[in-house]
Amino acid sequence: MIPATNLSRPIIEALYTEALVLADDVRAVFALGTKEPGSGENAMVRLALSTEGLKTTTRMMHLLAWLLNQRAYFAGEMTENQVRNHGTLPADRPSEPAQLELLEPETRALIAETEALHQRIARLDQAWRQQFEMGSPVRAFQDRIGRELGGSEQPIRIHQSGPRQR
Repeated sequence: MIPATNLSRPIIEALYTEALVLADDVRAVFALGTKEPGSGENAMVRLALSTEGLKTTTRMMHLLAWLLNQRAYFAGEMTENQVRNHGTLPADRPSEPAQLELLEPETRALIAETEALHQRIARLDQAWRQQFEMGSPVRAFQDRIGRELGGSEQPIRIHQSGPRQR
């Protein structure tokens, strides 16, 4: 079996840098929503900006906390067991399409970027928790056939050829 890949300090540092830049952009966009509403501002737009801003900033804080835990692990400040027990990335709370429609395209794009980063890191967290074991149904089936037919340690490889010639 191919040895499992694992997280590395360079991967975590690159993601941390990306998350910091994105968090700064999020702060800049959604900090504007804390000013007093103008006389002509739509209350629904302000509500959408407020709720989506809260979801987006919370998402970024969860990502940064997860990355900081990983950095602490690589720095020797946390054990792997501590990170596994207390460093799970919380599930994301998706945006509401109706509210997103009220926001400017640039703001929607920024929110989508944070959601995409959360999805990437969530996949990485899940793979790390499963120790990067590939759960291929085809591989499991091949291993089962190998055990059933020959009891060998080596899985039977099934090769698919092209169309049959008559």
